[in-house]
Amino acid sequence: MTQKEIIDAQTLQRTLTRLTYEIIEQNKNLDNIVLIGIKTRGVYLAQRIKDRIQQLENIELPLGDLDTRPFRDDEKATDDTSMISTDITAKQVILVDDVLYTGRTIRAAIDGLMTLGRPSQVQLAVLVDRGHRELPIRADYIGKNIPTARDEDVEVLLSEVDGKDSVTIHGQ
Repeated sequence: MTQKEIIDAQTLQRTLTRLTYEIIEQNKNLDNIVLIGIKTRGVYLAQRIKDRIQQLENIELPLGDLDTRPFRDDEKATDDTSMISTDITAKQVILVDDVLYTGRTIRAAIDGLMTLGRPSQVQLAVLVDRGHRELPIRADYIGKNIPTARDEDVEVLLSEVDGKDSVTIHGQ
């Protein structure tokens, strides 16, 4: 099995900074934004974006984390561990995830959001877009496009969970 590092810690930090600037540029009024990270690593990426926006714009955005498992069509979890304390009705929600692949996780995330309220808009920020979509879903903010084969895996490691920051591709 082969392994290739695509993004190292420094590049990951720069990529998140660029994503943050893109979010600020595309959303003139940050007062109406809610960041929601998709569990697990999307939560930590959303926290980092939130912290960077606070540094740059001196505004603290609401942050939540969303568990998509109860809303998936391929696996059912009865426990919903989402923690969203802000009303998302009429808000601009930015979903944050680590890897965009088939689109099924994002579909489940949107279904989950709709049980909580009706946002005025939902945007998507992903660290890695690896292609192979099965649903008509695209990201508004992409850290890096990494074309992959279906038999390859993209692994995102974050220091909060894994002790280091990196993105690697594992192949046969």
